[in-house]
Amino acid sequence: MHRIPIEEWIIKLRREFHREPEISFKEYKTQERIIRILQDLGIEPQKIADTGVVATIHGQPGGPCIALRSDIDALEVLEVPTERNKEYISRNIGFMHACGHDGHIAMVLGAARLLQENRHTFAGNVRLIFQPAEEQPPGGAPRVIAEGGLDSVDAIVGMHIFGAVDVGKIAFREGSFMASSNLFSIKIIGKGGHHSNPEDCIDPILIAADFISTINKEVKNRIDPSRYVLGIGKIEGGAQFNRTPDEVNIIGSYRTFDTNDTKNIDEMITQTLDRLMGSYTTNDCNGTPAYDLEIMHGYPVLVNNAAFTKTVHSLLNERYQDVDGNAKPIFGAEDFAFYLQKVPGVYLTLGTKNPDKDIVEGNHSSRFDIDEDILITGTEILKSIALDFLEKPDNYGVFVQ
Repeated sequence: MHRIPIEEWIIKLRREFHREPEISFKEYKTQERIIRILQDLGIEPQKIADTGVVATIHGQPGGPCIALRSDIDALEVLEVPTERNKEYISRNIGFMHACGHDGHIAMVLGAARLLQENRHTFAGNVRLIFQPAEEQPPGGAPRVIAEGGLDSVDAIVGMHIFGAVDVGKIAFREGSFMASSNLFSIKIIGKGGHHSNPEDCIDPILIAADFISTINKEVKNRIDPSRYVLGIGKIEGGAQFNRTPDEVNIIGSYRTFDTNDTKNIDEMITQTLDRLMGSYTTNDCNGTPAYDLEIMHGYPVLVNNAAFTKTVHSLLNERYQDVDGNAKPIFGAEDFAFYLQKVPGVYLTLGTKNPDKDIVEGNHSSRFDIDEDILITGTEILKSIALDFLEKPDNYGVFVQ
């Protein structure tokens, strides 16, 4: 395996993982394959978070430790056959690596191979984290952290392949780079009855419509639209054309780049519902209208460490032509954010959009694919950051005891 040229090797690995996609916390074959590859490289792996893998490359004594993380789960998506993917299309019908995690695994393994082969040339350690369940909140990252995956780690790097970004473009930013994800579920309880007697009813459908209209206006008036997104995903209630239902259920979500904005939206949802309950109350209300509200905070805002990111920007600018170190924040959410709450580091995106090769679909599309030429780029980026950090951790603003 070691004699296969690195670029050919990582493409081969990416295709192997693409053929056998597994969803969150079901990545058993993926885990087994990663373990075998690491063992072949002379790296001792350990299982973590049920279906994940961690391992450490040991350089010379006395240096710091940096972690390289890959997510490993796939999506419940039926892959569409194309001219390009016919050699490696998913064999697990109904499941697909539609978000590039197969490429992430290959790039971290590629970096691991290069670092392991040169472990006598650097001081310090490199922790490899192959994390399950990024796609399924609450995510695999909290489990990895709780089970010691970040123990003795001084910094961390993650990377994501993006179908909407031009091929080879490296994009990131200091501070808030990816959004928090938050879900709200509301049951509005009214008083049902026949449409011919509206005075005897309290219509939860009207209240729900009023809520949806009002909350969007309230949030827009208080928070700049560039700082959040809010949407309703499902409304359910009623069964007959001529009857006011007793209750309506609403499910929605919102994303922000700031924890204060998250708290403000939480409060606005509650305040709006409280006002509506008051305005729709009648003299003979019998406890209605009323509501049940549940807000579930998912992945937090992903915040790239400022000092670490500045140094990465400088390093990559010296080696690559298309580097955007002040990229626009992304409303997508990532549980890599949990790692960055514990140790400094950076999360990068690597573009794969290439119209010349008909690679134009965005992540999560049933036709998503990657330009495999970027795999060696991603591998080299991870290796370069790791080695530079191990040699000069002070440049990254990381104090190592």
